[in-house]
Amino acid sequence: MRRRGCHSRARCKSEREKAARSPAGAPGPCRGCREKGRSYFCPSDKMFLSSLPQTPGEKMISCRFVTMNLLPFESICIFLLSQALLVLGIQQIHVGQEMIGKISAAGQLMQCSASLDVLFLLDGSYSIGKGSFERSKHFAGKLCDALDIHPDRVRVGMIQFSSTPHLEFPLDSYLNKQEVKERIKRTVFRGGSTETGQALKYILHKGFPGGRNSSVPEVLIIISDGKSQGSTAMPAMQVKERHITVFAVGIKFPRWEELHVLASEPPERHLLFAGDADDAANGLYSALSDPVCAATAPGCKVESHPCERRTLETVKEVAGNYVCWKGSKQPNAVQASLCPFIRWKRVLIKHPSRCFRTVCPDPCDSQPCQNGGTCVPEGLDSYHCLCLLGYGGDVHCAAKLSLECGVDLLFLMDSSAGVTLEGFLRFKAFLKRFLQALVGQGSPVSVGVAQYDEHVQIPIELGQHKDAFSLMRSIDALNFSGGRTLTGRALQYVAQHGFRSAPAFADVQDDLPRVVVLLTDTKSQDSVAEAAKYAKDQNLFLIGVGSSSMRAELTTVTGNPQQTIIYSDPQDLFNRMPELQRKICSMGNPEGCQAQSLDLAFAVDASSGAGLENFLHLRHFVRSSCLHFVINRDVTQIALVIYGSKAHTVFALDAHTSNSAVLQAIDQVPFLGGSASAGSALQHVYSDVMTVQKGARPGVNKVVVLLTSGGGMQDAAVPAQQLRHNGILVFVVVIGDTDRDTLLRAAGSPTYLVHISSYEDLQYYQGLIIERICEEARSPVNLCKPNPCMNQGVCILGPGSYRCECHGWEGPHCESRVVRGDSPRSPALPPRSHVQWSPRDMQHFSRALQHSKRQMHPRH
Repeated sequence: MRRRGCHSRARCKSEREKAARSPAGAPGPCRGCREKGRSYFCPSDKMFLSSLPQTPGEKMISCRFVTMNLLPFESICIFLLSQALLVLGIQQIHVGQEMIGKISAAGQLMQCSASLDVLFLLDGSYSIGKGSFERSKHFAGKLCDALDIHPDRVRVGMIQFSSTPHLEFPLDSYLNKQEVKERIKRTVFRGGSTETGQALKYILHKGFPGGRNSSVPEVLIIISDGKSQGSTAMPAMQVKERHITVFAVGIKFPRWEELHVLASEPPERHLLFAGDADDAANGLYSALSDPVCAATAPGCKVESHPCERRTLETVKEVAGNYVCWKGSKQPNAVQASLCPFIRWKRVLIKHPSRCFRTVCPDPCDSQPCQNGGTCVPEGLDSYHCLCLLGYGGDVHCAAKLSLECGVDLLFLMDSSAGVTLEGFLRFKAFLKRFLQALVGQGSPVSVGVAQYDEHVQIPIELGQHKDAFSLMRSIDALNFSGGRTLTGRALQYVAQHGFRSAPAFADVQDDLPRVVVLLTDTKSQDSVAEAAKYAKDQNLFLIGVGSSSMRAELTTVTGNPQQTIIYSDPQDLFNRMPELQRKICSMGNPEGCQAQSLDLAFAVDASSGAGLENFLHLRHFVRSSCLHFVINRDVTQIALVIYGSKAHTVFALDAHTSNSAVLQAIDQVPFLGGSASAGSALQHVYSDVMTVQKGARPGVNKVVVLLTSGGGMQDAAVPAQQLRHNGILVFVVVIGDTDRDTLLRAAGSPTYLVHISSYEDLQYYQGLIIERICEEARSPVNLCKPNPCMNQGVCILGPGSYRCECHGWEGPHCESRVVRGDSPRSPALPPRSHVQWSPRDMQHFSRALQHSKRQMHPRH
């Protein structure tokens, strides 16, 4: 019977009709498609015929019709994923995920520094393909990381083979690891048939090009899929007989049986898979560690683990029968018959084995990270902890946040429509995480929570909960309301009702700082400036938390950019918890100066040159600055002087003994007007403020802060120098344009001069000014400057003390005239004038003296 080709258009149509009549899933018969693997395209109906492989003795072969329509995206993804999963399943070590991590970590740290010649033999044939060849190059580069490449230690060369072997570079070409890796990257895929045997014969004939002639151990690393088109057994045996250590590394879908023949004995130690570079580097080092490479690191050891390697094979199976037509010996006769339908499928053939890998003690084995932290090893002997939010106070994730400062803390949370339900839930989550890390038994913090839209409610009263669990349950119960955003109204409400349990004004020992943390992410529909001023007038500290779009409004609320917290994205909000903790405690415990004694005087320009509006800016600055100090007899004393053409003491250093009293007094300071004389103000401070009679304490650092518009500075240099000569620091803060030389003469140094362009910017410099003041508070003090002795008494320094030498006067500071007869003497005075006093003794005596004076001269 004449065989007809099936490549014609008519034949394609005929075969398609036969396929339609065949049983479901069976291809139609086709005579004449004898060429194995060939496909025939049918242009008329966009179909092609693909022949199945034919085995010897078969008389017929079936042709399949396959559509040429483009594969859908999902099909492509499934195909690629299946290929990736196949590659991942080529080699598996049967250990837990933790052990896999240890093997990989050890593989990244391997380093062989012995004298060693290493030759890579890369399969560059068409069966590998360009993609897998690139992976082979990458793998070779990764293995180089485990080799200490140097002319006197490890040398590396490379041969690429396909139809013929080609020397890419000899072993003596490159001197270091980086050069070798760069050269490997530049290697070009050549293509051709897979002649592994020829490549091995090349090495037998040429040796290791650029090597050291077997004077050092030689290692051959073959990277191939093992599908050689010639015999490899004999040349492989001859190579190993020359004492060359051969590693066979599978790439793509390798044939492990052939690679098994190539590898040195025992093959379990010398078979590797390029799909996992770290594991292969570990396996290479483990095989070479004894006796070629240096011993493994202390505590590390080579362990044997059960593993499984798999070979992807194509097998033939009978899937069923279909009706076919067979010829007969009788002329012009055909007979119907059942022909077997053969199909081919790909299967993974398993090869159980053992894998030898180096495992090192993991620094995370002892579980050093606390509070749910994740330990991440860094090498063999170090690690770092990834800590949950709210932890990270040390390397082991100790609690990072702690409010050891005593405060009354009220959170004011936006629940309006503008913040959205998502934003409200984010604020709740932030609140829970923050308070979980802070609130516990013995915590000095009383916490409350208010929420607002157009209405304000306080569902969690201040101090209502004493434990974190009940507090978390109450926060969980908060519900989104979604009305209008009236932040101003909410601020005024919490100022009036949020801290009702605390007295309006109490002494500093009884009145904890009261802090309001505003959480909002939408602009208010009412004014916030007046409400914020009202809240601050009630001695509330305001902290604003919001996104970048809220920066201006939050600064208006707090009055100070340093009291605002701006986050860039939702996750960044949670990263700001430590910053919020610091700001809360900076309110409760003034930063820097709380443990240092200090006598501080403000001299404020109240002249017409400053003007009423700017004077109010200066007064507000003094008021907010005082919030950063603990005001009492033992820590900070504050005096206030205002000046125009003349200076007036608003209150002396010893006038007020609590923060609340000082703030009330500042609020009553009047504007003077008239011309300005900064010199008269500084002279007034020297003679009438920084004196023992007016409450100045011997042995305590003293600072004067001059706040001026720049007018009247011409006469300030001399009294400023007089103050400095007597141990009193002068800090000059100038707003506006003024001659710099004049300002420097008054300040004495650029360190103590702050020149600000506008009154609105004054708030931005508060932190700097307070920091400088506190630095002075911590500096050593001269007990005799300024002179604590009155009435021309002479101060004489002693070791850690001083004494006053008096003439015609008596008392520790020569404060009492020597009397004769029965004239009454102050009961507080000692009988002699030559007495040594320590600073603490003098502070106690000053209080007794002032108490005695008040009894002798009661105010009316």
